[in-house]
Amino acid sequence: MSICDRCNRNAVEFIRYNGSHLCSAHFQEYVTRRVRKELRSQVDLDYSKHIAVAVSGGKDSCIALLLIHDILEKRRDVKISAITVDEGIEGYRPDALQKARHLAKELGVEHYVAKFGDVVDMTMDEVSSLLGHRTPCAYCGVFRRKCMNLKAREIGADVLATGHNLDDAAQAILMNFTRGDVERLARMGPHEKVQPGLVPRIMPLRQIPEKEVYLYALLREINFSDSICPYWEAALRNEYRDIIDVMEARSPGTKHSILASYDDIKPLLQTKYPQTSLERCSCGEPSPKGKCMACTMMEELRDRRTRKLP
Repeated sequence: MSICDRCNRNAVEFIRYNGSHLCSAHFQEYVTRRVRKELRSQVDLDYSKHIAVAVSGGKDSCIALLLIHDILEKRRDVKISAITVDEGIEGYRPDALQKARHLAKELGVEHYVAKFGDVVDMTMDEVSSLLGHRTPCAYCGVFRRKCMNLKAREIGADVLATGHNLDDAAQAILMNFTRGDVERLARMGPHEKVQPGLVPRIMPLRQIPEKEVYLYALLREINFSDSICPYWEAALRNEYRDIIDVMEARSPGTKHSILASYDDIKPLLQTKYPQTSLERCSCGEPSPKGKCMACTMMEELRDRRTRKLP
């Protein structure tokens, strides 16, 4: 058994990318310190007084809510709320929704639910029966973002925090590079500027590897959902996850290097691809091209549903 580098207690984790052995207490302190730094760099608490946290019920979003609550608990001028999107996936969402609701209640945080059925007129299970050239995750991602933005705006949130960890960030960066979608790279969160109608997103866990988030959740004894979405296998992201994991295993610190490189070039990308003025879709949501992607996708789905009717 290894000994913690900072005390004589047994270590619970070996941080390969910096060579540290840490006990439970010092590991939790290590994670909290980095999340606090990210949160302070992404949010101006003199102006952002209401932070909404997107909580799916999984480990990442639960830890995001827990840490934001812990870090800002003494700030009586800052309100924290939790938002869960119910996509309508039987056998998956009900358990996770219950875990999210329980954690919010335990922390004394108001919890809100936004349902696909109410916002886009279909559940994800119904969408899955009408797929065309897009994957289930393509529809789910767009509809989920619309639900979160609507609910965050409705409750008056200044920013919306998500549970995206370091692995998520590295995968998104590599995906956009390989697809040649450089303009989307310039728009990736955390968002620094406020666009009318859009609640800016922050990502306080973006420096924390998924493995460390998981260990932190276990050490804090958080009752999170580990259910697997039945549509996950179709996601292209899985291939990028495998590629980056292999690179990280061979060269510890690869994920941090990808993120650090992106942060260095992001100002240049934003100069080349400045934010455009957003128009309003007929549904009321902001969009760069008038009609938002959620409405475009809903038209596709309604058309397929109509053609399937006898």
